[in-house]
Amino acid sequence: MRWSHAFVPTLRDDPAEAVAPSHRLLVRAGFIRQLMSGSYSLLPAAMRVRAKVMQIIREEINAIGGQEFLLPALHPAEIWRESGRWDVMGEEMFRLHDRKGAELALGMTHEEIFTTLALELRSYRDLPQLWYQIQTKFRDEPRPKSGVLRVREFTMKDSYTFDVDDAGLDVQFERHRVAYLNIFRRCGMDPVMVEASSGAMGGSGSVEFMVFSDSGEDEIVTCECGYAANLETATSVSAPVDDPVAATIEKFPTPGVRTIKALADFDSGAPADRQIKTLVYEIDGELSLVLLRGDHDLMEQKLRDHTGAASVEPASPEVIYESLGAAPGSLGAVGVDGLTVLADKALAGRRGLTTGANEDDFHLRNVDVERDITVDEWVDLRTVKPSDACIECGRPLRIDHAIEVGHIFKLGTKYAEILGATVLDADGNEAAIRMGSYGIGVERAIAAVVESSHDESGIVWPVTVAPYHVVVTVLRIQDEATRAAAEGLYEDLVAAGVEVILDDRDERPGVKFADAELVGVPFRLTVGPRGIENGTVELTVRATGVTTEIPLRETVSTVSDLLP
Repeated sequence: MRWSHAFVPTLRDDPAEAVAPSHRLLVRAGFIRQLMSGSYSLLPAAMRVRAKVMQIIREEINAIGGQEFLLPALHPAEIWRESGRWDVMGEEMFRLHDRKGAELALGMTHEEIFTTLALELRSYRDLPQLWYQIQTKFRDEPRPKSGVLRVREFTMKDSYTFDVDDAGLDVQFERHRVAYLNIFRRCGMDPVMVEASSGAMGGSGSVEFMVFSDSGEDEIVTCECGYAANLETATSVSAPVDDPVAATIEKFPTPGVRTIKALADFDSGAPADRQIKTLVYEIDGELSLVLLRGDHDLMEQKLRDHTGAASVEPASPEVIYESLGAAPGSLGAVGVDGLTVLADKALAGRRGLTTGANEDDFHLRNVDVERDITVDEWVDLRTVKPSDACIECGRPLRIDHAIEVGHIFKLGTKYAEILGATVLDADGNEAAIRMGSYGIGVERAIAAVVESSHDESGIVWPVTVAPYHVVVTVLRIQDEATRAAAEGLYEDLVAAGVEVILDDRDERPGVKFADAELVGVPFRLTVGPRGIENGTVELTVRATGVTTEIPLRETVSTVSDLLP
């Protein structure tokens, strides 16, 4: 490619709306352009990177037995209703009607659709199977942001495995785990694997692949010992129980007190860690009380995962008052009947606590949780905080922002049982197929590479996914000898299989150098009159900035040796 013919619309200034480095640089370097909120056009340089990422994905998934499909992006509502996810997916699912009035959806994911194809599997002899596609997905994100990190239309590699038993699923899950590490490392990322919530996907477990980045919307909890989990599922060691001896429960006035802090300031005997925080939730339409220590915060995803409910929402003040007779801030579970009570495990065995009396302006002290409250379930519900003790080794935990670049799930028999995907096992009995689901967002992976590999001058692409391996920069395009040497070098590199772009524009050298660095081409060959007289060119490595002179006649072999 010649730069004079290429569409690489670089910008000198950062786009005003861009905050994330990947957003800012992919726009400035001419890789993407926004059409509307959460929707981007991929320009030619981005398409070259995308094709390389997709090829790496294909190679690694094919290597573990993958067979590529292409399924429709337009789905009938009926199959999503049958699986129960039509309502679970909520407003993030794009829904529409065709001209005949039939309800349709744009696919967010394809578990249901692949399962319908698995209905043609008859026997355990047909298994295992590993099917995948690279297909457009749609999600009506409430707050699209950060360029292609969070969008409403994107490309995903989603693969699905089908096995006759859990042991087979475990094997396929492990093969995907290794393949994903290979994919991300080949793309130039260094991912961290973390325990994760399966959310609306369901199943028995999942692992996310995370890349550390301040632009990431996920938070991950890690420890030096190797423990790693998404904040949504992370847990830590509870403080030891050191509560006082049992005492008689006592009601006392707390005029105007409605918050944990206000109560701690009002009553010196009730610091936040000796209070009970009482939350009221509607879980699939049923009221429940959720109890935590006063200094702890609820991780709502843990509540969703534990209950498996389609709808988990805080109750309105009106519903709370009607059910408990008090406003939020004066609530408690002592003496409550008829409501499910879920208590965080950090409250177990504790006494001498203070809680609301279910009467405005009054609280109860000396509460013994196990004596005075009927707890239906003890659950890990709290949000881990920085410096909490690790459950594996006891050392302090840390919390960092990260980008999720991949997620693998053990779905088990959830979709097979609902949609009737069964086979005959070795004993002739009908068995539900065990499924796994494994996803990688392609454009998100590209953005994560940029987040991981950039500097003040622009993108620093790894050679494996760079739009071009080499840019040949002609310093003086009007000089016939220089232009001829650059043209010859360009042709020789093309013939050697090197992906090269010739910067033959009539621009100042500074403009050409700045564009090459901004776009992030790994190697720059600078061809100028002085070098041609000496039979040399300059080779600059983008990642290090180091420039060396090399003989013109050895340029092709030198560059070829630098490529994977």
